Amino acid sequence: MSLLGVRLTLLVGPTVAVPAPMLLTEALQSLEIRHTSAGRSGFQMTFQAGRGGSGGGLDYPLLSGPWLRSFNRVVAVVTFNAIPHVLLDGVITHQQLAPGDGPGAATVTVTGEDLSVMLDLQERIDEHVAQDETMIATKIILRYAEYGLIPLVIPPPSVNIPLPIERVPVQRDTDLGHLEAMAARFGYVFSITPGPMPLTSIAYWGPPKRVGLPQPALSVNMGPGTNVASLSFQHNALAPTRVAGDVLDRTTGQTLPLRTFASARPPLASRPALLAQSHVRTAVPKDTSGLSYFEALDRAQAVTEESSDDVVTASGELDTLTYGNVLQAGGLVGVRGAGYGYDGSYYVKSVTHSISRGSYKQRVTLVREGTGALLPVVRP
Repeated sequence: MSLLGVRLTLLVGPTVAVPAPMLLTEALQSLEIRHTSAGRSGFQMTFQAGRGGSGGGLDYPLLSGPWLRSFNRVVAVVTFNAIPHVLLDGVITHQQLAPGDGPGAATVTVTGEDLSVMLDLQERIDEHVAQDETMIATKIILRYAEYGLIPLVIPPPSVNIPLPIERVPVQRDTDLGHLEAMAARFGYVFSITPGPMPLTSIAYWGPPKRVGLPQPALSVNMGPGTNVASLSFQHNALAPTRVAGDVLDRTTGQTLPLRTFASARPPLASRPALLAQSHVRTAVPKDTSGLSYFEALDRAQAVTEESSDDVVTASGELDTLTYGNVLQAGGLVGVRGAGYGYDGSYYVKSVTHSISRGSYKQRVTLVREGTGALLPVVRP
């Protein structure tokens, strides 16, 4: 499928996907891909299904062929301004047929998820002797090297390698569930991002990526310089949470006070809600039994950081040809033209790519911890 300045390449097949046949690419009506910075991403493809040609009297060729079978791998590459972007690398998990009332009115819709679904098929009882969360995450991701997963694991603030004579970490979940549970202890995220090359993906376990060069800015209310169709902002003053209470330190046997005051993430706003608001929700430490003081502090800090991440949310839609770029979830982007309170850098929480013949739109969700731009000028 191609439109002005954009070309879509589709690969399908079992573990190793190959270029889709012309029958499939010509029947493709629309493709929607949702990327999230944490958790599973997904996709949906809609095809026009006819019964003409060889074998059409028995079944729809799209369904009788091997291309749209469950757990087949699907890779989508968008070439925009001569630069390829791998938007999708996932597997088909659901299929739907709508026969229609007339010739050519039937449609086949397939839905799927990114490769993280393959990490969520088998529950395990597995011991990780003398391994901390960093080692365990890397080991689990490497189990799926056949799918081209490349581990990118960031160590947590405090690394505690357990002594076998004291405790042995035990996994009683799927690999995906265990990765996400370990990430939640530190306010981390686990996500699988397709690319940079087809049939490869980055499996990221670490903090939200709030540092680095921002993507081209989203401009609103700037006349000819406007590049978004719509963008709105919400400020949730009830989201930020501090933790305060006492915990029993496993190593010393003493009861010690535990407090969190602010998020330790790199700031994106000049007025973070945790510091600017006169009233902030306070929670007591939870699930601290058997932990050392510093392990309990890590978990309390994770509560504070996660609660602060989405205080301000921006949602909008943009036409890709007008914007001139393919926005990536899990990074930074600038906003300008919305006024000092809502201008500045944001973390891209999710991007939904909607592609059809003659149209390529992106719906975005941006978040940060408060209002106010850090710098007086936003990079275009």
